Amino acid sequence: DKLFLKIQYYRKFNKFLNLKSPQTLNEKLQWLKLYDRTPLHTVCADKLKVRNHIKEVLGEEYLIPLVLSTKNVNDITPDNLPNYPVIIKTNHDSGTYFIIKNKESQNWKEIRAKLSKSLKVNYYYEGREWQYKNIEPLIIVEKLLINNNGTRIEDYKFECFNGNAKMINVDFNKEDVHKRNNYDINWNLLPILWPKEILNGHDIPKPKELETMIKLAEKLAVNFCFCRVDFYYFESKIFFGEITFHPTSGYGQFYPEEKDLYYGSLIKLPKKA
Repeated sequence: DKLFLKIQYYRKFNKFLNLKSPQTLNEKLQWLKLYDRTPLHTVCADKLKVRNHIKEVLGEEYLIPLVLSTKNVNDITPDNLPNYPVIIKTNHDSGTYFIIKNKESQNWKEIRAKLSKSLKVNYYYEGREWQYKNIEPLIIVEKLLINNNGTRIEDYKFECFNGNAKMINVDFNKEDVHKRNNYDINWNLLPILWPKEILNGHDIPKPKELETMIKLAEKLAVNFCFCRVDFYYFESKIFFGEITFHPTSGYGQFYPEEKDLYYGSLIKLPKKA
């Protein structure tokens, strides 16, 4: 794993990875991949099992309604799905999902084929993010949270450093050109891009329940050196999205570049076991 990460890091940043004394955020994320591994990491990375964790720590009211979970791709049929919009995704990886707004106009054979392929992949090998290694692959279907105009709502991503939220990413306009704004916890727009490929968009109004979301994120983050906690704010309610331990697998370049060092300085790493 160590050699793999060193090679990948050099390819991305054109410089050597410092694991003996990591300084930048991306260096520390690589260090955490190798040396910060607990059963709770695996639970929180599992999009199905994390629901029980959220229920115990925050409460069931923060969970997006679950339609079904299954190991069998043949269960993914129009007859097994509701008449309202849903999202179909796998529990064990990142990026495998299908937005279903009208179940009668889908190529279900193609969707099942793609899900079947994904279920055979161990996502750990993509970036050596250990928390994914021992997840039992499943398919889950949840209610889709969408605006009245049919677009997906913004998600608020709270970057937590040793249990304290320090930066908020807001992703939006995913159906067209993906944009991301980065804010501090007082909702001041930060003059940074992270990752630098995703540009800023129009200013997003401060969510009414920002303070509550910060408290909830920090409650979930208390057991981790670093994590990102995602929430949605929909119809005056807060819904949990996911917990991520290594955003962009620790390869997200900052603009300006020196912010990588600044945010890295906010993480106090534990001693190696």
